[in-house]
Amino acid sequence: MSRGPPESGGGGGQNTADAAPPVAPGGWQTRPRRALSVRILLLTVGVVLLTEMLVFLPGLAWERREWLTARATWSHIAALSAAQAPGGAVDPSTREELLRLAGTLAVILHEPSGDVFALTADPPLVPSHRVDLRTETTFGGMRLALAALVAPDHRVIQLFADSPVRPGVVVEVLAPARGLKGALLRYARTFLGLALPIAALSAAFVYGAMLLLLVRPIRQITNSIVAFRANPERTPPLDPNRLTFLPGGEISIAGRELAAMQRELRTALWRNARLAALGAAIAKVGHDLRNVLSPALLSAERLEMHPEPGVRRSGATLVRAVENATEMVGRMLDFAREVPPQLVIAAVDLGELVAEAAASPQLNDADRVDNQVRPGTEALADRALLLRVVLNLLRNAIEAGATRIEIRVAERASAAGTLTLEIADDGPGLPPEVRDRLFRPFVTSGKQGGTGLGLAIAADLMRAQGGQIALLKTGGAGTVFLLTLPAVRPSGGEPAAGAAPDAPANASPPPPSSPA
Repeated sequence: MSRGPPESGGGGGQNTADAAPPVAPGGWQTRPRRALSVRILLLTVGVVLLTEMLVFLPGLAWERREWLTARATWSHIAALSAAQAPGGAVDPSTREELLRLAGTLAVILHEPSGDVFALTADPPLVPSHRVDLRTETTFGGMRLALAALVAPDHRVIQLFADSPVRPGVVVEVLAPARGLKGALLRYARTFLGLALPIAALSAAFVYGAMLLLLVRPIRQITNSIVAFRANPERTPPLDPNRLTFLPGGEISIAGRELAAMQRELRTALWRNARLAALGAAIAKVGHDLRNVLSPALLSAERLEMHPEPGVRRSGATLVRAVENATEMVGRMLDFAREVPPQLVIAAVDLGELVAEAAASPQLNDADRVDNQVRPGTEALADRALLLRVVLNLLRNAIEAGATRIEIRVAERASAAGTLTLEIADDGPGLPPEVRDRLFRPFVTSGKQGGTGLGLAIAADLMRAQGGQIALLKTGGAGTVFLLTLPAVRPSGGEPAAGAAPDAPANASPPPPSSPA
């Protein structure tokens, strides 16, 4: 006895999402050259360093400005102290002491009145670098602070600043660069001593969170995809409950959808394998079964010629049963041997094609078909294949009990460059349980003797022509199918530009793998 599809639950056995990914078919390596965790680590370190730098540079510029402002303040105070000396004369030792306490080499006060008071050293010094705090910008201060960190110690700074002591007075100071450099180095060491541990803890926390919330789930999803591709029939689907502890997020949704897709794919693979086995079996026994049914059909035809009316009726019933059985075997054999058809795409007059289908002997009752398609309405299609599709829909409607079938070009909006043919009947409608699976093989509407292959073949034939078949609606008032095909340009037989037509939710699904 054939077994059902493999157990698709994700809870049993070892989850291959946690295992090392195998080498994919073809021999190429599936493990990335640079793991996502390494990239996340580098990104985290880079972001933290950039953040620290954005904090460090303004702080360094502020420390430099504070040091220079302090020099201007103390220099002004030293100059005022010297100005209080009798006669304004300061002996050299006092002058040097005042300059040492101010941390400067020379001070010049520029009064608003134009007077100048100087407290300078001997011999006069030549400055090598000029700084004017009155016009300095924020970004300029950051640039000069970085330059001061690497400046030579022997440089002399010439500083101009507004006096913090007396408004309107401009203080000119000559100061050694090594003092400023020493202050900036002390600030940098203090900043790094505090910032680096904080940055390391922050980076570790962010990296751990990213590893737990992003890298690990993505690694599990990647490993599951690779393992499933290598062996879809034996690899269990991803267990979304083990993927992340944050339900409802994007990773959780991706895991659930991947697990659902893997389960559906395994079921489809199992179903296609069964179809392939069924096709092989039908191909082997189809010829022999027809040979078995042929004598039965001959015997039934002889019974139809019997003089007894009851025997003749039995013979007619037997003939119909044998013919139905033969047709069923033929359809299944055709489906099993179905190969991509050789297409002859050309402009097809839909009015003539529908009229030909309505007059087909297969329907036995052409009066039920109301052809409302105007002659000259053209679409791009393979005429023979499209005729098969229309005949199949008409035959299904009549067999379901429809008394009237209307065929018309749909007036509803279609996608650019397409034309939609609407086939509506007044039959009893389709059962709800088959509507979502209508275009899959072996899904029947419950009618006696149906194989469930007609609509599946019709969907394949429409797709082969670049068209689409869809169920618009069904119910007690009847059923409506839509056949959408590329339209013909007014100038000739080329398809009009446009996207593929939009279809209802229960349009024909993508074609399954053809059974062997």
